[in-house]
Amino acid sequence: MSTSTTASVSTHVLDTSVGRPAPGVAVRLAARSGRDADWQALGGSATDADGRCRDLPALPEGTTHVRLDFAVEPYLETSAKKQADAQQDAPANRDSGATGAFFPEVAITFAVRPGEHYHVPLLLNPFGYSVYRGS
Repeated sequence: MSTSTTASVSTHVLDTSVGRPAPGVAVRLAARSGRDADWQALGGSATDADGRCRDLPALPEGTTHVRLDFAVEPYLETSAKKQADAQQDAPANRDSGATGAFFPEVAITFAVRPGEHYHVPLLLNPFGYSVYRGS
């Protein structure tokens, strides 16, 4: 929850390749107080069955920048296997390299101001992603 001296952050992950939430995606939160300051790891969480992280750590006072790091590779590999099993003729993650995921991690960095809440969803598919400031 944001206060007059701090901002707050929430996120969720939607798998646009299947039109559903992405459960089990690990999310790490880091913050810094100024463009040239060092990042401070604050902890993390994982998305629930609804694709939401409901327990991200609070931001420290003075935070100006936030970074969300999503470990999407395990989710994408599991999702691709489920889809391939469901659709025998579905193409595999071609051109994805040895890891099986073209984007194994997604890092989102954004600026914040005290007193505001920032909801930053990740729309994910095997070969792309997008983010936006939600409400």
